[in-house]
Amino acid sequence: MDPKDIKTVLGAGLLSFPVTHFDAGGKFNRESYGKHVDWLSGFDAAALFAAGGTGEFFSLSPDEIPTVVAAAKDAAGNTPIISGCGYGTEMAVSIAKAAEKAGADGILLLPHYLIDAPQEGLYRHVLAVCQSVGIGVMVYNRDNSILQADTLARLCDKCPNLIGFKDGSGDIGLVRQITATMGDRLTYLGGMPTAELFAEAYLAAGFTTYSSAVFNFVPELAVTFYKALRAGETGTCETILKDFFYPFMTLRSRNKGYAVSAIKAGVRLQGFDAGPVRAPLTDLTSEEENMLAELIASNKR
Repeated sequence: MDPKDIKTVLGAGLLSFPVTHFDAGGKFNRESYGKHVDWLSGFDAAALFAAGGTGEFFSLSPDEIPTVVAAAKDAAGNTPIISGCGYGTEMAVSIAKAAEKAGADGILLLPHYLIDAPQEGLYRHVLAVCQSVGIGVMVYNRDNSILQADTLARLCDKCPNLIGFKDGSGDIGLVRQITATMGDRLTYLGGMPTAELFAEAYLAAGFTTYSSAVFNFVPELAVTFYKALRAGETGTCETILKDFFYPFMTLRSRNKGYAVSAIKAGVRLQGFDAGPVRAPLTDLTSEEENMLAELIASNKR
């Protein structure tokens, strides 16, 4: 897709990150993944992100990423597919090119690997990735990769295909400065873990949408919450937060990495053979998976 077109799509509705399915031997399970992506594409997601954070990008080899992207494209019908991308600059450029060749409609540039970097270094990093592809690029402000407003403005001046800004920092002051500075030059997405918990605050800061991890296994509920949020139906949002998202947050907080592991467990509970998470993550215990099953059952729509 043309970068301007994917920018419009990203701002048009709810987004989600399908988990990456693995078989019993830990290899990518394309068949099961395709069935899951096909199912998700039947709901109101504006775009899906293949090999993203919830898709365990960090545990995939660079060679696996375009394979996952191609499988998502095959299964998603008309739903656009955005590919995860990251690590150091040379590796990120290589992944971006491979994802574009595999059919990705855009790139989500996750934080670089391990070390902190100055703003000039981050500028050069994002610039290199943007200039390596013709498709749209979205930056993900999180952890050790926090772009300041003036750095982002410089990048927008140099990179016509930089079309989106996703925030996972929770720094509302910074994101409000960025939305006020950049205006409609970018599409803005909330990217905090279990984004629904922060959606109202981000909407007030100028973010029209967010990526929903729970869309993976309760898509109807995720869409209902998103529509209520955009319609200003505070009571509906509060009910869903209390009945589902706050209990889910409690379960998610029981162990490190459960922001991904609990999502994958939910997908398995919905009948998809998503397999286990890869190390260094660990799966939910059987007791915790039963707790999640009960939560899903009590919130069916």
